[in-house]
Amino acid sequence: MPHVRPQSVVDSALACSDAGMNDSDNARRHGVAVKTIRRWRRLYQRRGQERGQQHLAPPCPRCEDGPLDRVAYAELLGWYLGDGYVSQGRRQVYNLHVYNDQQYARLNQHVLELMSAVKPGSRPHVRHVPGCVVSTVGWKHWPCLFPQHGAGRKHERPIVLEDWQAEIVRAFPSHFLRGLFHSDGARVANWATRVVAGERRRYDYPRWQFSNRSDDILALCGWALDLVGVAWRRSGPWTVSVSRREAVADLDALIGPKS
Repeated sequence: MPHVRPQSVVDSALACSDAGMNDSDNARRHGVAVKTIRRWRRLYQRRGQERGQQHLAPPCPRCEDGPLDRVAYAELLGWYLGDGYVSQGRRQVYNLHVYNDQQYARLNQHVLELMSAVKPGSRPHVRHVPGCVVSTVGWKHWPCLFPQHGAGRKHERPIVLEDWQAEIVRAFPSHFLRGLFHSDGARVANWATRVVAGERRRYDYPRWQFSNRSDDILALCGWALDLVGVAWRRSGPWTVSVSRREAVADLDALIGPKS
């Protein structure tokens, strides 16, 4: 019996199911009932019928010698360390989630592009929670690419880059910093006062701040800033700050605006 829905909708829904999206989100995205998603999956996946779509998982860059877009990975690694996590879904598929403020529509779209670059052929999807956009893509090999994945919060366990990850960050430190500062960072306006000719004057100046509860992640941020020659300091127990005028200008040029 032919489908009432266009074949393109069926193919897209099955691809999302393959990627680990739950049936409820899948149904909502494609405008069908949950039972329809389940019926399509039973019909096509369990009976092995031809599905008319080319959704094949790419080979893993770590355990299957697949290609890796190192530039995109460096930035996505920053996003993951800043506001991302990996969860395990059905059929041993892991989901990479990145959270970001909903006001940054351009950045949220960029995160989807990074995910597609690191996992070619994938179809990342988003869901909205109050004030926030969650970008998600499934793959069995996310733990290979993000070996920092583990139980509990990042600041409650060691976060150490493997040698191959550190090599990528050394090659593309500005992209790694872009991921960090655009996820868990902010460019803010600060002010200070100074007595000049007997008169106290106020001076306003911009600075970048990266905030994270993990000392290991803060140290990685400082290390990457050292790699690009940008002066920084720890301005608080959970904050790395870039405050000098020339350093702020250099970081602006390297990572672009958070908008």
